[in-house]
Amino acid sequence: MSTWISALAGGVLIGLAATLLLWLTGRIAGISGIVGGVLQPRQGEVAWRAAFLVGLIAAGAAWLWLVPGAYTPRQGFPPVLLVVAGLLVGFGTRLGNGCTSGHGVCGLGRLSLRSLAAVLTFMVTAIVTTYIVRHVA
Repeated sequence: MSTWISALAGGVLIGLAATLLLWLTGRIAGISGIVGGVLQPRQGEVAWRAAFLVGLIAAGAAWLWLVPGAYTPRQGFPPVLLVVAGLLVGFGTRLGNGCTSGHGVCGLGRLSLRSLAAVLTFMVTAIVTTYIVRHVA
């Protein structure tokens, strides 16, 4: 399958999931907030959050099963650095009051200026980090 077709399909599915969650529950599909609500549960808030997360994992597993070879892990990254990177991402989502999915997909769709500032910060940081990793380090 062509890269642009799978990217387009993925984008449409993400947008559809975010739209349906907002229409049906009034909730924003920010993954960090959904995970946070499972880790610090409140009554009546866990079931839909857990179902959403199970759906994310099941959809990824289904894609890997239906399209063998769609994912090939990159080699040469020390596991300790991956764990540290994951923790830094978690810290960043708390610091920014949301993650790229919440701000980028949902916030921009709602014309939120706060989300625009967050997305610009994410993108500039990603570009600078990639440049440093590939060309300086």
